[in-house]
Amino acid sequence: MYQALKHFHVTCVILSISGFTLRGWWMFSGHRLLNHRFTRTLPHVIDTGLLASAIGLAAMSGQYPLQASWVTAKVVGLIGYIFLGTVALKRGKTRSVRAVAFIAAVLVFSWIVSVALSKNPAGWVALVG
Repeated sequence: MYQALKHFHVTCVILSISGFTLRGWWMFSGHRLLNHRFTRTLPHVIDTGLLASAIGLAAMSGQYPLQASWVTAKVVGLIGYIFLGTVALKRGKTRSVRAVAFIAAVLVFSWIVSVALSKNPAGWVALVG
């Protein structure tokens, strides 16, 4: 069961970042599909599956935020990613603010993945510093 849930979680990760990248592309190019109802709804469905599977994996493995430092780091990163994503796609006042937030969101997302793969709360930052 754990492996199936982990595969579902990884699939949701890939769908989530792919959708975010596509919506970012559409936002910068002014594509009409950015405001389509399906485009606004599907990310919430995918991210709900992602969060639910993360909670399930944490429960099955016994690794919880504040108990496992790398899980805590992922949760903090997730909060940052959500904030940056909303600035990039909705709340950024100018195109440059949105572009910087978009790039920062993708970097934070990649850092979260590196934390998950390495089980190190520093993720790829440990390699840079």
